[in-house]
Amino acid sequence: MLTVVSADVDATAGVGAIWIEWRPKSPRVREHLALLEWYGEQWRCVGVGSGSGDDPAHVDVLDVRNGAGVLSLAGRRDDLPPSITDAPWISCAKVRLGRDVGHVLIGGRRIENPEQRRLIAVWTSPYVSRGARPVIVALGHDGAELSRIGPHDSLDTYTWARLREEL
Repeated sequence: MLTVVSADVDATAGVGAIWIEWRPKSPRVREHLALLEWYGEQWRCVGVGSGSGDDPAHVDVLDVRNGAGVLSLAGRRDDLPPSITDAPWISCAKVRLGRDVGHVLIGGRRIENPEQRRLIAVWTSPYVSRGARPVIVALGHDGAELSRIGPHDSLDTYTWARLREEL
């Protein structure tokens, strides 16, 4: 059985990502991430990654996991060999949200918290910044900020605050 967990399109950047699970309720679940790009007047798959499922049992507010990345096709010129310094990098991340989250801000885009509280987010960046994701902010149903995670952070601000309290 194959299940689409989430899909995201950044129409301004012309990129998209799909998160798929194979055998979603099995202990042998496999996750697949596909990166898409609008190129030559059609959507093209420019990269696919897969791995075992790593779904945590419970997320308080915000959990961001690495996804996948690939060099953009649109940034390549047909008359020259591909240049990794000129072409943008397409990246995605898997995001899990707590019950109190109404929506998230991924860079400048707003995405509603889906019912299953799992989503994939896609963006582009210069190749030299390929390891950095945009700032991700979790907002409550009332619009108040609950947590955020920066481009190179491994834990969100809510989790850091809880860890400090426990020390």
